[in-house]
Amino acid sequence: MARAGGPLRVRFAPSPTGSLHLGNARTALFNWLVARHSGGAFVLRIEDTDIDREVAGAESGILTDLRWLGLDWDEGPDIGGPYGPYRQSQRSQLYAGAARRLLASGRAYRCFCDIDPARIERSGEGRPDPCAALPAEAAQARERAGDACAVRFRTAREDDAPGARVVFQDGLRGEISVALRDLGDGVLLRRDGRPTYNFAVVVDDAAMRIDLVLRGDDHLSNTPRQALYFDALDERRPAFAHLPMVLGPDGEKLSKRHGAVTVAELREAGYPVAAVWNALALLGWSPGGDEVLVDRERLLRDFDVQRVGKSAAVFDPTRLAWIANRHRLEQSAESLGGEVAARLERSGRLPEGASIREDAARWRAGLAELVRSATAALADAESRAAGLFWRGGESSDPDVAGALAGDGARVAEELTALLEGRSNLADPAAWADVKRLLRERTGLKGAALFHPLRAVLTGALSGPELDRLVPLIAEGAELFPGRIASLHERVRACRGRS
Repeated sequence: MARAGGPLRVRFAPSPTGSLHLGNARTALFNWLVARHSGGAFVLRIEDTDIDREVAGAESGILTDLRWLGLDWDEGPDIGGPYGPYRQSQRSQLYAGAARRLLASGRAYRCFCDIDPARIERSGEGRPDPCAALPAEAAQARERAGDACAVRFRTAREDDAPGARVVFQDGLRGEISVALRDLGDGVLLRRDGRPTYNFAVVVDDAAMRIDLVLRGDDHLSNTPRQALYFDALDERRPAFAHLPMVLGPDGEKLSKRHGAVTVAELREAGYPVAAVWNALALLGWSPGGDEVLVDRERLLRDFDVQRVGKSAAVFDPTRLAWIANRHRLEQSAESLGGEVAARLERSGRLPEGASIREDAARWRAGLAELVRSATAALADAESRAAGLFWRGGESSDPDVAGALAGDGARVAEELTALLEGRSNLADPAAWADVKRLLRERTGLKGAALFHPLRAVLTGALSGPELDRLVPLIAEGAELFPGRIASLHERVRACRGRS
């Protein structure tokens, strides 16, 4: 690695062509860790020259996701810095100036052919180019006359030895060598003056004094060409390291069929950020041994790029859920209850302020314990707490409807009498007394009693323990009338349907 033991300037350079994918988020995290571990700088640069693929709002979404992850940057488009601007669309003069330097030195030439820059860079096609033999003066004259031209890099020079190669060191893979004949003459500037990806990143990395380019291995094929550009511009090459690809559990490229694949989706689902950090860190890096749970402090202390593996990393949603659930088990009742209540506020199930009301602190703590054991994301918690918001009456679930119509009718009738005059059902002991009397009066016990009882009180046949849920219903009805129906209201509604 460059400047071993010293501070490193690294960059994360997303394109605003969509949401922040988990593979790119992993790259951002690893770069941030390198910067913080070395005492260097984390630079955020927006690569927005691909105007055909740019998505409105994508840049702000990426910044929101990075902030949610806690990946603060030292220089970037929103805060500036000594090497700005930090959007490529605002750096056109720098690219044009660098292209003029290469034209003047003979390492670039004007090309008047109708070419596809992306095809040339993918395949090395386009050799020999008749424009490469045009005298510079003649090419300049054609350009002045109005002929549109691209600027292309002269990869092979007359004094290059047969079989000449470009060689660079990859921090994870060692020495990599590529024959010049396999690269072709890459395009630096398109006919409309816009830079190509490979040229723009070299100009930017050189100008921003980047020490280490740490990115996904889908960029490995770009690096030989970029190394040549650094050399031709007489700029210091940064160190390069290419992270393994991120795949789904089936070994295929991570995609929508594997579930949530963007940071925004995980954030909206309500995964704890610490769990997302943990899962991202394990995509290629290992703390050693069989450890799975790794916190932020451990990562900051122990992360080392050279401990990243070369094999493809696998993102497993099941593993993320397990990690997230472990984090939830460690979370305080106050914190978890507040988060769940805030989500229920946003969905309209609880009134505004429910997540912070002092008189609801005990209720929120109970809510946390109700959902904790089966909660990875807050969406899971919301689903687990659904029974709190049942209002009684009809059900669209045929199994629940059957339970309500069968023994549920008798249970509801007996409950009506048992609940009459009781106002202390938030007390577990009071609820235990109701259950005892209900068994005696109905003659039902076990599942024969508790399935219809659960159907009457929650509109479901399964869910959290009634012993936890019922006191929360009772207290919640007092705290949030109109949002949580009381036990009496639920029973009356079920009796009214028959």
